[in-house]
Amino acid sequence: MAFESMYLEEDIHIDRIYTIHYFEYKSDFHFAGERHNFWEFQCVDKGKAEIETDNGIYHLTSGQLIFHRPNEFHNLIAIGNTAPNIVVVSFECNSPCMKFFEKKLLKLSDPERNLMGMLIAEARRCIKTPLDDPYTEKMEKKEDFLFGSQQLIRIYLEQMLIYMIRRNSSPPMTVPVSQFVNLKNNSAVYKRVIAYMEDHIRENITLCDLCHDNMIGRSQLQKIFQEQHQCGAMDFFSRLKIAYARQLIRENQMNFTQISEFLGYSSIHYFSRQFKKISGMTPTEYITSIKALSERERQ
Repeated sequence: MAFESMYLEEDIHIDRIYTIHYFEYKSDFHFAGERHNFWEFQCVDKGKAEIETDNGIYHLTSGQLIFHRPNEFHNLIAIGNTAPNIVVVSFECNSPCMKFFEKKLLKLSDPERNLMGMLIAEARRCIKTPLDDPYTEKMEKKEDFLFGSQQLIRIYLEQMLIYMIRRNSSPPMTVPVSQFVNLKNNSAVYKRVIAYMEDHIRENITLCDLCHDNMIGRSQLQKIFQEQHQCGAMDFFSRLKIAYARQLIRENQMNFTQISEFLGYSSIHYFSRQFKKISGMTPTEYITSIKALSERERQ
């Protein structure tokens, strides 16, 4: 039986990345403007911004983004009382379909917002240069970046551009959220949020922090954890903290007060209440329990 391969065409190919930024500006921020010979988009994650281009003045609110073609002038001014958070990504792409993005102000869909968050998260994993440095002219790679990080940045950006062209073309081609957030298959969104929780296990993060830092909507985040764990995101974070506390108890290197402080609890009393609420026993009861012994054996 003779097999013949099928060539897969690329409608969009990102050749190079120049900058990836996530800025938290002050409410009176004003950027005078610039031109450069590559593509760039500015996306408002929070607050409002006024952007002037060769084509006119645009007012962007949360979830909106605007593209600037090569050599197009663009600036940015914070407006309103809320300090804006802005994502700025600049890249080289010579694909003809990029013409679609000229003179367009677009609104991100949930899948596109998720891709944006994944792009920023992957950039933090492999780029040493701070993402909030507005004077970056050359990004530097980390020496110990994760396998595939650079390729994933390109893939996420290309996928986001494809989704936007499909969704905003006539007739529109929709991308179901369920296709992107597949909890049964351990979606990248879910993995990213879990990794964030583990990285901040010693802190008192809030639901707003989870949504903001992972660029995901509150309702979608709650839906993910309801379907995956039958609880809210913050309830799951509390479970993670107590699971870590049980591990520390089994290791017998710190007393209860030290563990409470280590994990960022406001007091030993609150820690004990949370521990009993989640574990069904107090820290003292746990340390002598069969459960603790069995969990110690599994380590």
